[in-house]
Amino acid sequence: MRRAIYAGSFDPITNGHLWMIQNGSKLFDELVVAVGINPNKRTTFSLQERLEMLRKCTKEYLNVKIASFEGDFLVEYAKSINADYILRGIRSNGDYEFERGVMHINSDIRPEILTVFLMPPRELTEISSSLVKGLVGNTGWKELVKKYLPEKTVQTFIDRFRT
Repeated sequence: MRRAIYAGSFDPITNGHLWMIQNGSKLFDELVVAVGINPNKRTTFSLQERLEMLRKCTKEYLNVKIASFEGDFLVEYAKSINADYILRGIRSNGDYEFERGVMHINSDIRPEILTVFLMPPRELTEISSSLVKGLVGNTGWKELVKKYLPEKTVQTFIDRFRT
């Protein structure tokens, strides 16, 4: 079985994340989408909220499982769930440089686990959770975020910032 892991903070899940999940689910027999818990990173949504948003957005993909992990390198978590692949997205040269370095370190730790990179289409390359959160509060932000978030999570996002 080809099992891969796609990890991130998903705070919140964006259309770019969903594109990665959709395409990853086609490439692998099982795709584990895992929320990585970084105690040094301040999140807008709780772990349970992020897991629920992921479940809502991925329930149609029967080979996608939702999980979380904390206190371990991603590559070690991948090994613990018997994943042979780590799926990562490349949106820019900066992403490539960063991910290339991480891939080499992961390979030093677990050379048997292969990192696979996907490049989203141009219209998704600028989307990030930080960008979407940065739109909040400006005139028309509630309409604008609908372009960047999966439909099933837009209201949860808007409700979080309702004043």
